[in-house]
Amino acid sequence: MTAPALATGHIGLNVTDLDRSVDFYRRALGLEELGAGGEGGQRFAFFGAQGKLQVTLWQQSDGEFSAKTPGLHHLSFQVDSIEQVRAVESVLKELRVTFAHDGVVAHGEGVASGGIFFTDPDGIRLEVYAPTGAEHAPAPSGAAPTCGFF
Repeated sequence: MTAPALATGHIGLNVTDLDRSVDFYRRALGLEELGAGGEGGQRFAFFGAQGKLQVTLWQQSDGEFSAKTPGLHHLSFQVDSIEQVRAVESVLKELRVTFAHDGVVAHGEGVASGGIFFTDPDGIRLEVYAPTGAEHAPAPSGAAPTCGFF
């Protein structure tokens, strides 16, 4: 039997404060809330765009994101252009988000794709990138992928 072609359905993230995370993902990334539920310490929210589910948030954590433990490395969102990346960056700056690099960076030396790298309120590493337009942007990790060790 031939394996089916798989596409990522959605990404589920554990968060410590659902209200804070809902506000962040709505304001910072422009995602729309598609649904929410639960009660007490076990609440959840579903986010997406144009009715398509992309991210689910689950309030069930009491720590903060760690790159030292197995699991999610980072979550990346693709947009069409570097101008759109810069528009997201502008909103993130207004929200005083922590960035891994200053401004748009390339995914590697001589690579056309690039974007911005930052963290959400729980320290989860996020990226917004465009497939082209970053040819002349700095590549902080040289030939290694910029998204690899931020």
